[in-house]
Amino acid sequence: MALAALVMVLTPGPNMIYLVSRSIAQGRVAGIVSLAGTGVGFLVYMTMANLGLGVVFVVVPWLYIGLKAAGVLYLAWLAFKTLRPGGAGLFEARPLAHDSHGKLFRMGLLTNLLNPKTAVMYLALIPQFIDPAHGSTTAQGFTLGALQITVSMIVNASIVLAAATIAGFLAIRPSWIKWQRRITGSLLGAVAVLLAREVPQAARP
Repeated sequence: MALAALVMVLTPGPNMIYLVSRSIAQGRVAGIVSLAGTGVGFLVYMTMANLGLGVVFVVVPWLYIGLKAAGVLYLAWLAFKTLRPGGAGLFEARPLAHDSHGKLFRMGLLTNLLNPKTAVMYLALIPQFIDPAHGSTTAQGFTLGALQITVSMIVNASIVLAAATIAGFLAIRPSWIKWQRRITGSLLGAVAVLLAREVPQAARP
């Protein structure tokens, strides 16, 4: 589970893009405040998933299918924006208005709540590691969720603290920026393709 969480958090997505952009534009403190908001978003997902949200998607399956389809389109759009000519890379500085800590926290929370990767993590990936033979499935769900949150927060905090340094390093190496964009866009596209393959499976009766 820890390895799966690590792979997911290292794959660029809405959370990482938001945290990096805020850290570069407004400083590390802004990045940490935004990260706190995403952390609360993880807690919300973990609680809802373990207290019956999965049942809702079983009863109304089109909601789950729609969520996956929306996630595919969103990740594909992010990949297109990164790979297209003139697109911006993950660690390229861009002008952003300075927001208050309250707004940064709320935006971090909202970004994570609307993040298709987070939804897939709690509604499709974590349940695969739950074994009813090992005791309470709810307790296992919370334990695995806590493990995922710990891995994600450590990795994202490291990225926030290093974002400005990485951006400065890339700024004086234009060729590296080009490769960073290609790698980021390709990873986003790969995740979108993998999720797209699951949409027809979810739609089957």
